[in-house]
Parts: sequence; structure tokens; C-alpha cells
Amino acid sequence: MGIVKISEQMHENLRLTSGALSRSINAQAEHWLRVGMLAELNPNLAYADICQLLFQAERQAEGSSADKDAAVAQAA
Repeated sequence: MGIVKISEQMHENLRLTSGALSRSINAQAEHWLRVGMLAELNPNLAYADICQLLFQAERQAEGSSADKDAAVAQAA
């Protein structure tokens, strides 16, 4: 695990959003990172499509010890 420096404004956005969505600040940041990564790798996909990829990857990874991000990459 590493440390990532972000602006005060981004941290405030993370804090507000994480509270609204009942996630930790770290979980919210990781969610945005995963969505952003998939958006860059798949510029033709809408946000709803990206969420579906994340759901599919979670289902695939649920029963195995495979890394969830590897499952996301396979689903894309």
C-alpha cells in the first residue's frame, strides 16, 4: 500500500461522497480509480456499462482467490 497525495478539494469531495454513499474515504477513492481506469481503457462505455463490468468482476471473483482487478480486466 502506498500514499497518494491529492488536493484538499479532492479530499473534501471524497469525504462528502464517501459519507453519502456509506463508504470509507479509501473505498470511495478506490472506486473512483477503478471506474476511471476502466473509462480510459474503454472510452466507448457509459458509466452504467462500467458499473456492470464491476458487478460481473465481483461475481467472478467471489468464489475464487483471483484478484478482483484482474477479473475486471478480463470482463473488459
